[in-house]
Amino acid sequence: MFVRTALFLSAALMLGGCDVTTELGKPCQLVRRATAEEQAAQGRKFMEIQEKDIAVDQDFISFGSLDCEDLVCVRDDLSPRSDNPEAFALGYCSKECVQGTTTGCEITRTVGDVEEGLKERMTCRPLLLDQDTLDAIKIADEGFYRRTFGENNSPYFCAGAVSASQGT
Repeated sequence: MFVRTALFLSAALMLGGCDVTTELGKPCQLVRRATAEEQAAQGRKFMEIQEKDIAVDQDFISFGSLDCEDLVCVRDDLSPRSDNPEAFALGYCSKECVQGTTTGCEITRTVGDVEEGLKERMTCRPLLLDQDTLDAIKIADEGFYRRTFGENNSPYFCAGAVSASQGT
């Protein structure tokens, strides 16, 4: 009887509306893999990216961001930028998604640290090369592929959509 009651209560709690929040949309710092010289000199595998390293109107995806549960930090071309070219570049936490889906990229964070307007713009879209090119690179040189893209196997990530007036 006790086991049955415990199962019933557990099921009721699970169905009772516990919102699952993710880090999707959380601010994060963009990083890049350190060169061998940087690793030897500073003992770090990743280096911060500065504003001057990212062109205006450019999407940027960063693998290895410790700020994010999925280690993926994105800045889309509509994200705010710092006026200081030496400032560390910031983005928001992202994750892989499945092409053509409409779910999985909803921002559920209830804290006020999500970039204004991002919740409304978030969608699943390609941020890397197309799937055929990614596959070809992986087949041609898997070591290079893993150093560049990590364990990622898809060009699709949750990211802010570009408005139609931006031409994309």
